[in-house]
Amino acid sequence: MLDIFHQDPKKSGFNIIRGDATKGHGGFGAGLVNLDNMSPVIIDTEAGTAEVDPGAMHARSSVERRIRFSKDKADLQGGGKKYWIVWVNTAVTEEGPRYDGAAASEMIINRELRRGYKILADHVAKMEKALKGQVVLDALDDRSRQILREFLAAADPGQWERANPELKAQLPAD
Repeated sequence: MLDIFHQDPKKSGFNIIRGDATKGHGGFGAGLVNLDNMSPVIIDTEAGTAEVDPGAMHARSSVERRIRFSKDKADLQGGGKKYWIVWVNTAVTEEGPRYDGAAASEMIINRELRRGYKILADHVAKMEKALKGQVVLDALDDRSRQILREFLAAADPGQWERANPELKAQLPAD
């Protein structure tokens, strides 16, 4: 497994995108949203897997490549496989880094037709909620919650221990 979780102990180890977009100059680009601590976790409920896919930050995850998306599920002609993108944000606290915010967005892919369903505005809104430390996982089914919980706990047990209490409440152990 790619060891993206154990980098600089002073920072959250769940980083995908690094660097300060403004480079400290405070000019053009100052005040932009910093996504250093945001990671997209893609859940394949059918396969029982979860993985961090950095490409999802720009709608180019491995499951999204070569797919033409629509806001209309009818374009899938009744077929497709459901995936969840869970936007997970971490925060550094006095106790150490922790999983802070998380929000899930639905995506359905019909590989045969090379068509997909997702609402980009929903993905952006959920990413923003996670960035603000909110936990919005109400759309996830029980199996997806279990997969996410196991993934986060295994990825960094310390961050899971210190995780936002609301996140832990929405991802209970069986």
